[in-house]
Amino acid sequence: YGSMAIVILIIIGLYRIADIVMGVVANLFYSDMGYTLNQIATISKFWGLIATIFGGLLGGVLASKYNNYSILLLGAILASATNILFAILATLEPKIIYLMIIIIADNIAAGIASVAFVAFLSSLTNINFTTSQFALFTSLMLFLPKIIGGYSGLIVDSFGYFNFFFITAAMGIPVIILIVAFKNKLYNN
Repeated sequence: YGSMAIVILIIIGLYRIADIVMGVVANLFYSDMGYTLNQIATISKFWGLIATIFGGLLGGVLASKYNNYSILLLGAILASATNILFAILATLEPKIIYLMIIIIADNIAAGIASVAFVAFLSSLTNINFTTSQFALFTSLMLFLPKIIGGYSGLIVDSFGYFNFFFITAAMGIPVIILIVAFKNKLYNN
């Protein structure tokens, strides 16, 4: 990939940063907002799982109808934008319907982003080294978000949940800009 290799690695390293960093404090946030452990488990683990599967299926359908670039961009935008829903949730009184809508929306977005990311990685890998390259790319994708995610609690303590969710949404902007800026070079290799 020549000079595009660095851009591709940066995109991989930042692609899921918005939702991974946000996800570190999600359960604590729900609890601090006044939701019970039972409500959190039911909504995030049951309905959230169904929504993620649905998002993956939807992402697969979209990927079959549109090009990898469109789905990659859509996944990046959705992963970042759904964090703003959590900022809105931070301002609302705790009602189960709000929690359900936001978790379902976030998990559908995560499912679409996951399919987009796998499709993108698939377009990059060499058939002879697919397993190794997928493992390296996935590790790179998790590296920076997990480091920053370790400081999520500190960011929440310093800025509050509302601002934290906007900060995490903003973390997704650089990857969106890179995907748009390098569209022709990403998909002409």
